[in-house]
Amino acid sequence: MPEATAGSLRERKKQRTRQELIDTALELFTERGFDAVTLDELCAAVEVSKRTFFRYFTSKEDVAMSPAQDMWLALIERLRTGEPEPGRALLDSVQDDLLATVADMPAEWAQRTLAAHRLTATTPAMNGHNLHFCDRTTRTIRDVLGARFAIPDDTTDPRPRIALDVLISATRCAHDTWAAAGTGTHEELLTHLRTAFAAIPGALTCAPHARD
Repeated sequence: MPEATAGSLRERKKQRTRQELIDTALELFTERGFDAVTLDELCAAVEVSKRTFFRYFTSKEDVAMSPAQDMWLALIERLRTGEPEPGRALLDSVQDDLLATVADMPAEWAQRTLAAHRLTATTPAMNGHNLHFCDRTTRTIRDVLGARFAIPDDTTDPRPRIALDVLISATRCAHDTWAAAGTGTHEELLTHLRTAFAAIPGALTCAPHARD
C-alpha cells in the first residue's frame, strides 16, 4: 500500500475513533448523567483502552465539550490563515469569520453541540471546563489576530480584549437561546448568532428603567 494511502487510512481511522468516543459519551451522559458514567464504562462501550482515550482527550469533560471546542478551534484556524481586512472593525470581522465557521461545520456537528450545551447547563464540572476553555480561546484569538494586525497590548488599550469578550458573551447567549428553543440545526444557530451580534450595539447603551 502506498505510504500516502496508508497514512490517510490511519487518519480516517483515528477520526472515526475520536468521533465514536464523542458520540458515545454524549449519549451515555445524556441518558444516565455525567457523573454516573465512569471513564472505564465509556471506554468499554467503544471498545478502546483508557490509553487510547487519552490520545484524544484529557478528561470526561474534554470529550463532552469537544463539539463546541472543535468550532472554536476551526475559527482560530480560519483567523490564522485568512486574509487581513485593514480598516474594518475588529468585532465585525471576527463575527463574520465565526458565522462562516459555523456554516462550514459538518452536518452532524449541530446536534452534538446541542447535546453538549444542554449537558453543560446541568453539570458544574463541564461548566467549569467550558469557562476555562473560553478564557484560553480568547487569549489564543488575541494572539492570532495580533499576528495579522497591529493590535495594541491590552495593558495599553483594552478595546481589542473587550471586543472579543463581548463576542464570546454574545455567542454564549445565542447558544443558550438555541438550546432552549431550537431543534439543533445549523440554520437556527446561525439565526440566533446574527440576532445576538446585532444586539451588541444596543446592549452597550441599554438603560433599564426602575420598576414601578
